[in-house]
Amino acid sequence: MKGIGSRPRLVVSADGAGVIGHAGSRLLADLADATGLTGAYSVALHPLRPRGTGHDPGRIMTDLAVMLADGGEAITDLAVLRDQGEVFGPVASTPTAWRLLADTDAAALTSLRAARASAREVAWMQAAETGEGIPAVRAGGRELSGLVLDLDATLITCHSEKEQAAPTYKGGFGFHPLLCFLANTGEALSGRLRPGNSGANTAADHIAVLDNALAQIPDAHRHGTAILVRTDSAGSAKAFLAHIRALREHGLNLRFSVGYAVTEPVRRAIRSLPEHLWHPALDQDGTLRDGAETAELTGMVDLASYPAGTRIIVRRERPHPGAQLSLFDQDEGLRHQVFLTDTPYSGGGSAQFLEVRHRGHATVEDHIRCGKSTGFGRFPSRHFTINAAWLELSLAAIDLLAWTRVLLLDGDLAVAEPKKLRYRLLHAAARLTRGGRRLHLRISATWPWRHELATAFHRLAALPRPAS
Repeated sequence: MKGIGSRPRLVVSADGAGVIGHAGSRLLADLADATGLTGAYSVALHPLRPRGTGHDPGRIMTDLAVMLADGGEAITDLAVLRDQGEVFGPVASTPTAWRLLADTDAAALTSLRAARASAREVAWMQAAETGEGIPAVRAGGRELSGLVLDLDATLITCHSEKEQAAPTYKGGFGFHPLLCFLANTGEALSGRLRPGNSGANTAADHIAVLDNALAQIPDAHRHGTAILVRTDSAGSAKAFLAHIRALREHGLNLRFSVGYAVTEPVRRAIRSLPEHLWHPALDQDGTLRDGAETAELTGMVDLASYPAGTRIIVRRERPHPGAQLSLFDQDEGLRHQVFLTDTPYSGGGSAQFLEVRHRGHATVEDHIRCGKSTGFGRFPSRHFTINAAWLELSLAAIDLLAWTRVLLLDGDLAVAEPKKLRYRLLHAAARLTRGGRRLHLRISATWPWRHELATAFHRLAALPRPAS
């Protein structure tokens, strides 16, 4: 049989010079500097550098965040940056980075969050000045005004004993962090590391994560801008909704849209609902959703203990193959999903639109999936405080990727998931040359996305810098 191989033969050696990998990751490091994240981290962690010698703690944290955004999974992956010092500068050793994470207590973690909030304010200012701005979320064929915050929890499996790791409700073992993402950009606003046996509907955790998320939003946007808080049924705790209403009464323009359990009173209301009150459901592009209908149950279910103006809306739909159905759904032959909202009917708050708007909460699953490949899919230490700091750095890494998409990229790369960004841009190889007293990063002339990467570097250089 004749062979069909056509690849040229290679002689492999490990003595190359002037060639680097992961060249696009320098983009993330420079963006951290341009948004002030590195400087803010340095100020926040100044108490951890009492002698003023050695590696700057803020720079170490930035390098860790860049490493996670680049796809690193363990602290030893800092070697990718450290061993390419001509591009990334001096990078701390693995033991030095470990010691810094171990010294990051609750107070330092709070300072890191504040530093990330200040960098976010700069990034949003840069987006406004470059004409990009914060993109709007779309639902039912139209744009939603303001910001959309999606809260959701996820399970992280641990394969060894770690502090506060515990059995989960799905029979596994690990952690059960609660997270909040900004649907507009994919930024990770806040997260709370919790034991695996933490309750999904714990109101105190939802309140803490929401408050931390709101603190991340720049003042100019937090006050006056409409903010929608979306969760699944775990967020329907009365104390959590009362907290949202209290924040609204104190001046924040907050509304909620949260899942709700199909209880027996809800089942009775659904059964008694006349057929003519069901209306076709919508898809995200505004077209009619095949086999799905919505209706409003407000007034048919007792919501007296919920904030005034709370509405209850239901969608029924033919189940897809393999869908898990309750006994009630099996009897009816349809799948039912219910949610609560305090958005009034006036101003376009029809049941059809509110239902498709709430269904958009499902995109948080994509953000969590991408987040698990950007740091919080595994935790490196036996100590809970180190893992909590790791989660915070993972959120910073997600932010760096989000700011890169908004500020530096166009087309499909502006909405690309981390895996695509890494494959096309961050992991690109390049050659270093010197000339005219300058260091040149030369991307291969045959790399398919060379122009996009070069353009991103040029846009980064043109971004307005925060005042020092």
